[in-house]
Amino acid sequence: MAILNVTPDSFSGDGQLDVRSAVSRAMRMVREGADIIDVGGESTRPGAERIAAKREVQRVVPVIRAIVKQTGIPVSVDTYKPEVAQAALDAGASIVNVVRGTPVSTRLLQVVKRFGAAVVLMHMRGTPRTMQSRTAYRDVVQDIVDELKKSVEKCRETGIKKESILVDPGLGFAKTAGQNLEIIRRLQEFRVLGRPVLIGPSRKSFIGKTLDLTVEKRLIGTAAVVAASVMNGAQIVRAHDVREVKQVVTMVDAILAA
Repeated sequence: MAILNVTPDSFSGDGQLDVRSAVSRAMRMVREGADIIDVGGESTRPGAERIAAKREVQRVVPVIRAIVKQTGIPVSVDTYKPEVAQAALDAGASIVNVVRGTPVSTRLLQVVKRFGAAVVLMHMRGTPRTMQSRTAYRDVVQDIVDELKKSVEKCRETGIKKESILVDPGLGFAKTAGQNLEIIRRLQEFRVLGRPVLIGPSRKSFIGKTLDLTVEKRLIGTAAVVAASVMNGAQIVRAHDVREVKQVVTMVDAILAA
């Protein structure tokens, strides 16, 4: 899953506000091996401010519509707002990547159900402004599993098919650096949810803290986390650096299949 930010304030500094530039970047990521393009119109970096749904729609819809016209691969929208999800699905997206998947909005799930879309439930506590004050867990993995389980059950109660649900432990969202590392080490434990696990470590601050590196120098650290995550059961990897991460995943898959 390739990350395409159409925001001016992405933590990784890769936001594309011009539609033509965003679509060109998406096409390059497809050539580099992306299987899904994930389009986001609101930054979720720590401390980020919420923007109006109307503004988010204006950012993502033209980009999604253009990508869908030019490629046959699935497009997802990274949002938690029902209005944005509906507009994106109308424009041709087929996945809603819900950054606030615990708890998850009933209205949002109703939109997903109506379109027959897939949904990624990402674990998060609070909002981007408050999440880093909510890192107290009894057992970080078990608590996340329990909270994701409730959201999976809510999806099923809404009428979303089981095979349309994915889960994401939410690295960096209401977690300390040490907790992120523990989640990766114990990723196999998320199998109890019975759904594919998506992992998004790309360029995140826990890598920077571990290696004492700024965001633009975290590719090798990201690659190491991706390799460990796939070895431990991750089935989808969300990344900025598509060509390099694709090589990592292909190599680990070859090892696992040997």
